[in-house]
Amino acid sequence: MSPIPRPALLLGLAGLLPFLWGALTSVQPGLAEWGSDLLGPRFVGPYVQVFYGAIILAFMSGVLWGFATKAEGWDAYVLSVIPALWAFFTTGGGAERAAGALIVGFIGLLALDWVFWKRGLAPQWWMGLRVLLTLIVVNALAVDLIF
Repeated sequence: MSPIPRPALLLGLAGLLPFLWGALTSVQPGLAEWGSDLLGPRFVGPYVQVFYGAIILAFMSGVLWGFATKAEGWDAYVLSVIPALWAFFTTGGGAERAAGALIVGFIGLLALDWVFWKRGLAPQWWMGLRVLLTLIVVNALAVDLIF
C-alpha cells in the first residue's frame, strides 16, 4: 500500500471532530451544557453524531459513485448508493437506535471500500485511510450505546 496523501489524511482526521465532540459531550454533562448553550442542542452528544454521520454516509456514497465511473456496467453504481440509502432509511427512531444503525452503516461502508479498492477503482492508499477513520468513527458512535 502506498502512503496516504497528506491532504487526504488531514482532512479525513478533521472530519472525525464532530464524532469525537459528540462522544465527549455524551460523557461530560458540563461540556454538553456549555456546547448546547453555545452551539445549540443539535450540536452536542448523539445528536451531532447522528446528523453528521448520516451526512458522511451520503458523502461517501458520492465518493464511491466517483470510483464507479471507472467501472464497466451497473454493479459499482448500485453498490455506491447503498450507504446513502442506509442512512436515509435507518437513522430515525431515536439517538441510540440511529447510532447503532450508523455503526452498521460505517462497517458496511468499509466493506464496500474494500470491494472498490480490490477492483482497482480506489487508490492504493485508500484502505489505510478508511480503516483508520472507520475504527475511530465506530468507537465514537459506540459511546452513544454505552452512555
